[in-house]
Amino acid sequence: MAQASALEFQRRFGEFQHQAQREPVEITRHGRREFVLMSADHYDWLVAAAKRTHHASESPNVVLNAIERAEMAPQHATLDELLK
Repeated sequence: MAQASALEFQRRFGEFQHQAQREPVEITRHGRREFVLMSADHYDWLVAAAKRTHHASESPNVVLNAIERAEMAPQHATLDELLK
């Protein structure tokens, strides 16, 4: 991801605007990330992706039943101890 300080971003806004059409541009202030400039298409894709996520409680019964019946491979049995 491209990166620019806030001052550099102000001075070269047009260049970063064009660059943001290709990839997000991270804008920093005092060395810390403060903003990310991206194309509207990229933003729309992120918003749509966030809406596609679901909570496990919203899973259909067929999925929940399959999870309950699933068995873990023996080499991962030590992970059971983490649940206790």
